Amino acid sequence: MKTVYALLAACAALASYYVYTPLPDTISDPWKLMFLDATFRGAQDLSNMAHYFGLGHHLRVLYFISTYFDKQDAASTDKLTVTDTVFDGVQVRIFEPVKRVGVLKRGIVYIHGGGWALGGARLRSYDHLCRKVAEDVDAVVVSIEYRLVPDVHFPEQLNDAHQATTHFLRPDVLAEYSVDPNRIAISGDSAGGNLAAVLCQQFARDSSVVHKFKLQALIYPVLQVLDFNTPSYQSNKDMPVNPRFVMAKFWLDYFNGDHSFVHAMLVNNHTSMDHAQAETLRARLNWNSLLPAQVKKHYQPVMQSMGTPHILQKIPALLDVRASPLAAAKETLQLLPKTYVLTCEYDVLRDDGIMYVKRLEEAGVEVEHDHYDDGFHGCMIFATWPTYFCVGIRTRDNYIKWLDENL
Repeated sequence: MKTVYALLAACAALASYYVYTPLPDTISDPWKLMFLDATFRGAQDLSNMAHYFGLGHHLRVLYFISTYFDKQDAASTDKLTVTDTVFDGVQVRIFEPVKRVGVLKRGIVYIHGGGWALGGARLRSYDHLCRKVAEDVDAVVVSIEYRLVPDVHFPEQLNDAHQATTHFLRPDVLAEYSVDPNRIAISGDSAGGNLAAVLCQQFARDSSVVHKFKLQALIYPVLQVLDFNTPSYQSNKDMPVNPRFVMAKFWLDYFNGDHSFVHAMLVNNHTSMDHAQAETLRARLNWNSLLPAQVKKHYQPVMQSMGTPHILQKIPALLDVRASPLAAAKETLQLLPKTYVLTCEYDVLRDDGIMYVKRLEEAGVEVEHDHYDDGFHGCMIFATWPTYFCVGIRTRDNYIKWLDENL
């Protein structure tokens, strides 16, 4: 029995060591977040182990683990008709409030997050969010089920979202769903926020597009791949749910790049060289000029003297503005509609959002910046049981309130 007790004690100690992560007291529900983060890390460790033993690509395994119990059928209610269909070859889930004769509804294109490799319109978390948005805003929500890494890579996720959105914006399709063509928004979270921001820029520049977006709403968006040492990347590098190392790996997987480049990217060796295009893009996201003093604090830019040119040779998409909408030209930003940007204090992507707010304001765009001092990356989709976080409820409800008041 002593041996059994000793083994149990050892297992408990190991479990406690695995679960416990030092977190600021000001973050929302810190102990709950520790368990959530431990679950994520456990799933990542299992997927990496499966990859190592040749049982499958680590992202396919991670997707299977994360979605096995999370799939949600397209179940309609007395308030909402939910259907799965295809828009120009791209799967979408449509949330359609009950129609009223002669009344046009608002429309929202939603693009889910997940590092371009995880998540989905048919997962419970995103299904619940889009249902809530559709009901509370009384809007037709089109949630795009774009293809994921490793099946496809940049820019195919963007192409899928563009195809589905273009189809939805057709006059006959808008009429089919009784959507007012002058009251349509595009929105997304995390990697979906990246795709939404790029699409908004593309549609704003495209003179052939008849119906432009009235709004864009970006939730803790990924907006640049040029600098992994902004103050938020430095201060939150080990923060759940999206530490800096994991974010860099998601980028490399998105670009179909080699993971051996991760460490060079973490010290900004991938864009440090004297390269004309890199210098132009870096100048557009100079956080020394774009971030306020209380955000910059004591942090200093990290820029290597030589850089690593062969990374750019292998992954030219690192300098593609379709990957880093934060680095778009001012002439493009000036065309954008009224914008909502949500950022969280304990998120490596915090400064991406803050810098985009500043650049949009300098371009003359009206912007609402909603910042959460107790927020962490991904918190909005953790607003239902069993992953219920107070900040998740607040971010979701305030986001919906803004959409309802402005769309």
